[in-house]
Formats: sequence, structure tokens, C-alpha cells
Amino acid sequence: MSAVVIRPEDPQDRSAIGALLTSAFGTEGEARLVDALRAGGHIVLSLVAERDGDPRGYILFSRLMVRQEETSFPAVALAPLAVAPTHQGEGIGTALVDEAHLELQRLGERLSVVLGDPAYYCRFGYTHARAANFESVYQGEALQALAWDEAPTTGRLDYAAPFSDLG
Repeated sequence: MSAVVIRPEDPQDRSAIGALLTSAFGTEGEARLVDALRAGGHIVLSLVAERDGDPRGYILFSRLMVRQEETSFPAVALAPLAVAPTHQGEGIGTALVDEAHLELQRLGERLSVVLGDPAYYCRFGYTHARAANFESVYQGEALQALAWDEAPTTGRLDYAAPFSDLG
């Protein structure tokens, strides 16, 4: 088995990414979300994991704003993270998150938010405690945050508009 190569998403990847997302999530909702985030210019980082030239995993971070009274702070939202069902358990998701976090830090990002399984995302440093004081329609144990530097601990999380269409 060859190594997984992680690289930036390329326009030619779009149909394969859509198929991967539909397969991983069982619906087209996440694929539609990604298309809407692309169309709206909300993507901060999107990476593909491939093996033998075939996409096996995908991760996307979009712009998220933390609003505090009259100020705002840029952050990122991790969504989606997907691995082809036949390749789960091979470390592809972990490799994608680790590589993405390094790139986000290089880009100067300081805060990432995810809505997901706490048992999975805690391995990367995400915690609900870090996100507990944010106002969000997604507030709950699954809302988690990770900060790499000074970043707000309170405020309203404003996701890119396409998230409101997810349902």
C-alpha cells in the first residue's frame, strides 16, 4: 500500500470530493455545503488526502467570525472532515487534521471551532470547555474549540451563510 499524499484541493477534484462526501455522510448535504462555501468565497483551507491518485479523504476550514459587541475576530470552522468509508481506520482523518492545523498556524489562524464527536476531536486538542462560553446556535457538548494563540473565549460565533442551509 502506498503512502497517503495530502495536498490542496484542485478544481479537478470537485466531482470526486462530492462523491466522497456523499458516500461518507450518506447524503448530499455536506457536498452541497462545500459547493456553497466555494461559491461564496468562504474557504480558508481545503485539503485532499489521496493514495494511488484516488481521493480518500477531505477536510475543509471556512471563515468563522467571533463577534463581540463592536469588534469581530476571524477564526475558522472545521467542516467537513470525511474519509471514504472503505478507508476509515487507516489514519487518513488524523493525517488530514494534523496537516491542516500546521498550515492554519502557518497562515496565522489562531482559533478553530468544530461541531463533532468530542471523543474523536479531543485527540487534536479541541475541547468543549474552550467553546463553552461562545454564543452559538450549535452550543452544546459537540461544539469544541482549539486555540493556537491569543483568541477570544466569548462572543457570538457567526458561521458562513451556507451553514444555515444545512438543516
